[in-house]
Amino acid sequence: MGRIAESAGEKARKPGHGAGRDVVVIGAGVAGTSVVLHLVRALLDSERPPVRSVRLVDPHPAGWGLAFGDTDPLLLCNTAVEINSLLADRPGDFVDYLRERGWTGGEKDCVARGRMAEYGHDRYAWAREQAAARGVAVDQVHGTAESVHVGGADGAQRVRLADGRELRADEVVVCTGVHRPRIPDGFAAFEGHPHYLDSPYPADRIRRLPPDSRVLVLGSHLSAVDAALLLCRDGHRTTLTSPSGLLPPARVSLSMAVRDFPPLERISLLDPDDPLLEERLTRCVVESVRLLDRRPLRLQTSRAADPVRRLREETKLVEEGACSWADVMVPLIETVIALAPSLRPARRRALMARFSWFTGRYATAMTVVNARRLLACFESGALRMADSYPSGVSFAQGAWRIERPDGHVDCFDYVVNATGYHPPVLHWDREGSALHLGDPPARATAVDHLEGDLRVRRAGGAAPERVWVVGVGTHVRIPFANHLRNVVRQARQVARELSGAEIPV
Repeated sequence: MGRIAESAGEKARKPGHGAGRDVVVIGAGVAGTSVVLHLVRALLDSERPPVRSVRLVDPHPAGWGLAFGDTDPLLLCNTAVEINSLLADRPGDFVDYLRERGWTGGEKDCVARGRMAEYGHDRYAWAREQAAARGVAVDQVHGTAESVHVGGADGAQRVRLADGRELRADEVVVCTGVHRPRIPDGFAAFEGHPHYLDSPYPADRIRRLPPDSRVLVLGSHLSAVDAALLLCRDGHRTTLTSPSGLLPPARVSLSMAVRDFPPLERISLLDPDDPLLEERLTRCVVESVRLLDRRPLRLQTSRAADPVRRLREETKLVEEGACSWADVMVPLIETVIALAPSLRPARRRALMARFSWFTGRYATAMTVVNARRLLACFESGALRMADSYPSGVSFAQGAWRIERPDGHVDCFDYVVNATGYHPPVLHWDREGSALHLGDPPARATAVDHLEGDLRVRRAGGAAPERVWVVGVGTHVRIPFANHLRNVVRQARQVARELSGAEIPV
């Protein structure tokens, strides 16, 4: 494992004696894999590791989560390789991994998502090997966790799986990610329909569609871009539709900050109760962009009404180096993440709603590689944008009938939902004895708050449970909860606590 293996190997000591605590990590995507990797590295520094076993629960192989677990080479990471490390203190680890395997790209390039999944799986295998040398068992349990029953008679937690199995744990880390697709307006009655795909992922679902199908893609953001590219590549006649009718703008990638931004540093000093907080925050962002380019923001973006023309113009801006706003995105995201815990929940929601136009479009812009691909699909006629979102939907005689607001009806063979996923929410059962990870039972209570320790509590002010949340599930505390650099920092924080001789209660 390159530098990591060499560094950790120098610290390796003789195996432990089997004493210690049992940890269960639920979810084997980037968050869960990062937790295991950080925890094992922390245990290598222990004379006598306080943890004796780590079990990773997921039906899919370690590293192969929904976000990156797809082998189709057309699906790219939207983030630069330089910020895709699973290790908080080794930001270049993914780049090193790729270089060791002959990759010659630049650090701001985006690679196929499958490379990220392979990287996660490789690092997990390394963690297992190193842990075994210290007498710590690291294994994967293939299955789907449904609930965590806390504080039993022996003080342990019990993770119940969908197949009826039960795992005992002293500590549990929930890293489940997203799994429940949003239901688009007008399509609630068609869930499970054989001609309706509730998500573009995995890409194999799209590859199985009959040749030369007429396909309507619901959505126009990043998932919809993926769906459109896959469909057009396979020769389908594809139409995109969404309420906004807007495509994401283009940028090279979401990448590391190119310099310090003093205006953004001022954000941490803003008064959370200031009624002008939004205006002051906007000013800090504008001043930061001007440090890179004196051209006003209106000249760094397109205002064209037609979405294809707008994409074409914004792609040209990227190619001309006139898209400096993109270089402010990562430090801005991380500044807002740091600011959010100081805001009351209602204030935080209001702030994000105020800037939803920005976060929904510019924070999630597409890589310029995909922008060029998408433009080629439009120009070839394989892809088009609908003028409006459907006002009526029906399925008859083997075809979808999609009615426009003007009364015109279009027919399609398949519909692909690419509107995204609901963020995961944990629920306490009515007795407050079990956390449900999926569909909640009757009279369940949502976990809508996390403290800075990322531990679950039965209610505000209650003692923390021996259950942590890492990754997308922390959206109840912070915005941009899926930002990878933030996820791996959370993983490191939790791993440090788990690797301690005692867990504070």
